[in-house]
Amino acid sequence: MTLQLTPEKISSARVLVVGDTMLDRYWYGAVDRISPEAPVPVVRVTRTEERIGAAANVAYNIVTLGAQASLLSVVGDDEAGHQLESMVAQTGITPYFGRDPQLKTTVKLRVIGRQQQLLRLDFENTPETEVLASQSAIFETLYAQHHAVLFSDYGKGGLADIGAMIAQARAAGKVVLVDPKGADYARYKNASVLTPNRTELEHLIGHWRDEADLHVKAHNLRNTLGLQALLLTRSEEGMTLFDAAGALHVPAVAREVFDVTGAGDTVIATLAAMAATGMSLREAVPIANRAGGIVVGKFGTATVSYNELFADR
Repeated sequence: MTLQLTPEKISSARVLVVGDTMLDRYWYGAVDRISPEAPVPVVRVTRTEERIGAAANVAYNIVTLGAQASLLSVVGDDEAGHQLESMVAQTGITPYFGRDPQLKTTVKLRVIGRQQQLLRLDFENTPETEVLASQSAIFETLYAQHHAVLFSDYGKGGLADIGAMIAQARAAGKVVLVDPKGADYARYKNASVLTPNRTELEHLIGHWRDEADLHVKAHNLRNTLGLQALLLTRSEEGMTLFDAAGALHVPAVAREVFDVTGAGDTVIATLAAMAATGMSLREAVPIANRAGGIVVGKFGTATVSYNELFADR
């Protein structure tokens, strides 16, 4: 199926991304001395950069691959929110932004010196219930127009009604993918697939003694939550898909790791784009694994294009 996957086929795939968005700000500078005021480096800022992050980065990964992405999210009526919406619109993503005047649009400000992150400052709070209710109403009109629905949960409060939204999309036969956050996985019940990383899954099911123990615990969780599949992303160990047929392990693509920021976004975005073309999860996982291997070789939140992903195909 991979060989038959053309840019034309991907371009007709439509994914609805729902979740928390944020603005990633980078301040780059030279570090030549230590401050006389405290034992910290002095960064002389020489360049600044802004990128769309979280669910917006997931949607950006989808359109970079050549598929269509709509983005449903809540932002503040502030400078960062307007900047984020403007940047999202320029990417080809179709935005559906609810504005909450009481909300601070989530901003992550990273200070970079000598190609290393020295400090991160987070600006955020939680959206109001009324705005979230209006977003749920918009969701009801949107999900039917898409082949797959992807929930990108960053724990910022934008997915308070995720349980009802998953139920609606699944009842309509949509593929529902969730990048989870926190310890309450019951809210993701009956999704098609969850994509926790190793640390997130271990917090939920406890430490596993070996692969056999992991398989038992992962399948127990899958059955408890009524999931079609559970995809465990394992960094340098690749990723493992647990489904009704058993387990499919895909080793990591051997390449230099420069920055793991946003790699999970790329993996689930690729998985969603492939699923939206009609590809099975088992067929899509090796492609998503390859995309993750490419993006960790880039700095910061980044994306992978169709040509990069299928360069050797």
